[in-house]
Amino acid sequence: MKTTMMHRLSTLALAAALCGCAVGPKYEVPAAAAPATYKEAEGWTPAAPADALERGPWWMLFGDPVLNELAASLEVNNQNVALAAAQYAQARAVVAEQRAALFPTVALNGSGSRSGGGDTRPSNNYRVDIGGSWEPDLWGSLRAGVTGAQASAQASAADLAAARLSAQGELVANYIGLRQADVEKQILDTTVQGYERVLQITQNRVSAGVTAKSDLLQAQTQLFNARADQLTVIRQRAVYEHAIAVLLGKAPAEFSLAPASWSVVVPEVPLGVPSTLLQRRPDIAAAERDVAAANENIGIARSAYFPSLNLSASYGYGNSQVGGLFSASNSLWSLGLSAAQTLFDAGAIAARVEQTRAARDAAIARYRQTVLAAFADVEDQLAATRALAQQQELRRQASEAADQVEQQMENRYRAGQVNYTEVVSAQVTALSARRALIQVQADRQTTAVALIQSLGGGWDVGGLQQ
Repeated sequence: MKTTMMHRLSTLALAAALCGCAVGPKYEVPAAAAPATYKEAEGWTPAAPADALERGPWWMLFGDPVLNELAASLEVNNQNVALAAAQYAQARAVVAEQRAALFPTVALNGSGSRSGGGDTRPSNNYRVDIGGSWEPDLWGSLRAGVTGAQASAQASAADLAAARLSAQGELVANYIGLRQADVEKQILDTTVQGYERVLQITQNRVSAGVTAKSDLLQAQTQLFNARADQLTVIRQRAVYEHAIAVLLGKAPAEFSLAPASWSVVVPEVPLGVPSTLLQRRPDIAAAERDVAAANENIGIARSAYFPSLNLSASYGYGNSQVGGLFSASNSLWSLGLSAAQTLFDAGAIAARVEQTRAARDAAIARYRQTVLAAFADVEDQLAATRALAQQQELRRQASEAADQVEQQMENRYRAGQVNYTEVVSAQVTALSARRALIQVQADRQTTAVALIQSLGGGWDVGGLQQ
């Protein structure tokens, strides 16, 4: 009889597993606006999912060995990246936990007790058994849970990539700012030396009665302002250095970067690069995976409309003495089948289903908005790249012209042909032009960083051919 009952339960379980069906909607990637080309660059093609492509060490495009060393140690030490990595590991563990629910649970149990009281003779009771239980996935809710957890883990992986790319971009931008401060400090040092020479000449002219004391006061004002600007640049450099230290997971007191030459390399955007690189953006990948996870939650909520089935079985031994515990005559077994069905819940299940549908619709809206923002981001950086390249040439010409005017005014002042006010005006204009040129060079580099980030990291099209 025992064999017959076990055979029937096995047959029922197999049939339940075979007839299991998913009650959730079939997932399709939401449609999103994707123009054939970018407005600010010609020759680009429509995008396609490719988030898993290798991004490569894109910061090497700037040709700075010190920056390469800093970026190489970033992923190991940055705490935001470490946090995202831990969250990704947690998400993968959730997938394993959800997958385990598809299989039976088996447990080994053992017990021993002694009881008695009054005129009753004390007695012993020993028991050992192995039992298992299994809930067949009749309606696909468990499989939906696994699929949803996998989608969430993939979204977490994209979040990790986003954290890594964000930290890399922030590091490079701060490094560019630090090197810009180094160059500005050199310019100001040279300027201060020049102002000191002019101040001495003016002092000599005042002492000789050739010029008024107001010229001396103006020269002093120029010098003091330049020295104040030196201190401002020193402060700004310190802030950049501290920010880099934190990005590398170090206390600012334990990190320093010596002044060095600035590699003013601006990677050129190859206009033939296809816009498929846009799909490498981690935020787009994460948003799409969130939609997939939300879609699976609908199936999980719908499964509550249908009955649940649970199978259980156990086999063991029980006796009052340990010595004869495992004899055949003391064997015990049990088989069980249970089912449950909600008959009335005042619309609670329907409300939960609607909640999951609304959550999926919200996830779709967030995904589409992310895509739109990504395209706008690329357009912004392409426009800025083109404009800054033109501005740099104009700033260079302006700086060269201002330097010539400054030199001419100083020579004419020494010859007594102009008053000192004209010299001061030329000096201010020349210094402003030099610093504006340095600023536009830094802006071009930081815009290149922003463009790389907006494309998901790097412009290496070799990965697209794999």
